[in-house]
Amino acid sequence: MAGNAGMENLITLVNRLQDVATRSGVAMKMDLPQIAVVGGQSAGKSSVLENFVGRDFLPRGSGIVTRRPLILQLVNNEYGKFLHCSNKKFSDFDEIRKEIEQETDRVIGGEGISNVPINLSIFSPKVLNLTLVDLPGLTKVPIGNQPKDIESQIRNMIIEFISKESCLILAVTPANTDLANSDALKLAKEVDPKGTRTIGVITKLDLMDEGTNARDILENRLLPLRRGYVGVVNRSQKAIDDNKEIVAAIDAEKQFFKCHEEYKHLADKLGTPYLQKILNQQLSSHIHETLPALRKKLLDQMKIFEKNMKLEDMNLNESAMKTKTMIFLFDQVKAVFSNSIGCYESDDIGKSFNGGYKIYWLIHKRVRSGMFTPDMAFEAVAKEQIALLKEPAKNCISQVVSKLQELLSDCTQLMDKYPRLREIVDEKLMLYVRECEEKCQEQLSALLEYELSYINTKHIDFVGLEGARSLMADNNMSDEEEGYNRKTQSNNTTNILIGSYMTIVTKTVQDLVAKTVMCLIIKKIKNFIMLELLPQLLTEENIFTLMELCEGEKNKRDDSIRMYNATKDALKILKEVSSSISKTRDTVTEETGHTVTGETEETRETFNIKNKLKSLFHY
Repeated sequence: MAGNAGMENLITLVNRLQDVATRSGVAMKMDLPQIAVVGGQSAGKSSVLENFVGRDFLPRGSGIVTRRPLILQLVNNEYGKFLHCSNKKFSDFDEIRKEIEQETDRVIGGEGISNVPINLSIFSPKVLNLTLVDLPGLTKVPIGNQPKDIESQIRNMIIEFISKESCLILAVTPANTDLANSDALKLAKEVDPKGTRTIGVITKLDLMDEGTNARDILENRLLPLRRGYVGVVNRSQKAIDDNKEIVAAIDAEKQFFKCHEEYKHLADKLGTPYLQKILNQQLSSHIHETLPALRKKLLDQMKIFEKNMKLEDMNLNESAMKTKTMIFLFDQVKAVFSNSIGCYESDDIGKSFNGGYKIYWLIHKRVRSGMFTPDMAFEAVAKEQIALLKEPAKNCISQVVSKLQELLSDCTQLMDKYPRLREIVDEKLMLYVRECEEKCQEQLSALLEYELSYINTKHIDFVGLEGARSLMADNNMSDEEEGYNRKTQSNNTTNILIGSYMTIVTKTVQDLVAKTVMCLIIKKIKNFIMLELLPQLLTEENIFTLMELCEGEKNKRDDSIRMYNATKDALKILKEVSSSISKTRDTVTEETGHTVTGETEETRETFNIKNKLKSLFHY
């Protein structure tokens, strides 16, 4: 049909999009136009697909054989190729079958199912361009080690595919079962109640009971579908076991319909070749119908890519762009660190138990004096108690540093995409933290030495001897209660004096610990991150080495770039094809039935579009 070439080649475009989408992990989000093949385990789905190709290539056996969606792309050429090993061409169809089985087992083992598709392209001069998704056959009873909920798993997977408006449904039903009880048609009706997206395929017409036929179904009078039904006759199990050629089986199918009394009037609209032709036409038309929605979907997808990837990052091979990206990462690290540590500097410390609050709690609550012995002289006891503060102060700093290291490690997780950058940054930060810790420990040791070197009994807050006696008098210490004697009086006085002085010293040390940690660790680390670290890296390190993406992120990013570019090119081609189709519709037909000169222009434009489609996605 004139003008259809541009439209038909859209199938090639969608195939390429499907491959890139699957590789980049967004296949289920693209909602590309496709035909999903649905049917029970014994409905004859595999035979229908193999008849299209003309070769045996699908795994067979008892139980669930199809355990992952198989995106089957039929292309008018001559070989087979899988997306997961795209550099290898398969000319032996037995090898294709083995590869499907091995790839399924590799991903999900020997029993389960998965919605991660296998992409297989069959290139053959015997096929029309067509893309089909072969889904697992519906089953009700788990076999062997299959999950008990295998029925619901398969059902959910099928629904996930066929519920999209962009998906045509090829509902395969054997003719020797009641059409009203067809599992495939029941599922199709759930998501396509008006039957606008469903194409019925009736298999095993040669196995119906004598005196019965499927004429009403094939004439679309029983449970009608907008797209109708097509009947086919597949090879029997014996024919498959005997390796009967599919070409011979299709010839036999043709003779069956031509000679059958109830079907011969429909013979030109039945059989595998007609089914393949009608699917090719309907998929092409369906793509055309869904062009506006597909275009909008692609535009939305492109916006998401632009937002997530930041298109300026696409030129990361350039030194300036790598530097820009690294500065952007450091700005994020600075913001996260400042936000976390800011809780320490704020009066509002009780609302979130983050890194800053933990550090605040440590330096204000963890320094405490030990127990003192009241029977020693005041100065000796005071110095002993002051010395007991050394260990808590030291431990406090160590714990603060430990929490600070955790906080810094959380911040640098933002650099995980660039493992070498994070490794160097972590190394420099930890080294600087240790240097700050050593200086802080030295400073606090000196401050405690100052406290030990002189016991200041003239401190304004010190209770003093007279104050101690006054406190004793206020407590009404009688001779009977205290076993009063000079020694007891002295001990009580010392007790009060030591308590008073240690309160002063503990407050002082707590205050100094907080200030020293803040000055020599927190502030210095913050300044180092804000002002020194990035310039050091830019002058000391190779920017290309630092900004090398990890393997996983590199693959993900490359796929995203490919997907973005593919989406952009697809939108361009969609626009050109739409324009081409519009011109075809406007072609004026002469009385003789021949098109006017506009046909030459259309043919030339279609040829150009076809060439562009062929070169699309060649990375």
